[in-house]
Amino acid sequence: MLGRAPAEKPIGATRQCPHCKAMILESATTCPACRGHLRFDQPPDRQTLDQALKIEGSITHPADAGAWEYCMVAVIKNERGEEVERKVIGVGAMKANETRTFSLSVDVVASTRMRAKNQ
Repeated sequence: MLGRAPAEKPIGATRQCPHCKAMILESATTCPACRGHLRFDQPPDRQTLDQALKIEGSITHPADAGAWEYCMVAVIKNERGEEVERKVIGVGAMKANETRTFSLSVDVVASTRMRAKNQ
């Protein structure tokens, strides 16, 4: 209807990125997976509070070993230790003397225009 403000989405609402089809937060202005721009209107009141977690590490295949395969898995657990989500991020293979570097980060974002899910 004309003149009616769009309904606020609940905090944590998700949608699919139109570019890469990754599941992202509804409030995102750019996709964290493909970095594509998602909205050009007024962005939600979001403030990145912290990069709560950043891990980076490398593995190097020794020269005297056979080929290796690897599988990078990310797991999210709740406060009770129960798995909320598990995703295979990538798989691959390494030959002698090859190195792979793996990075993981978690950004914490405050969103004031969105409402809590239980309201």
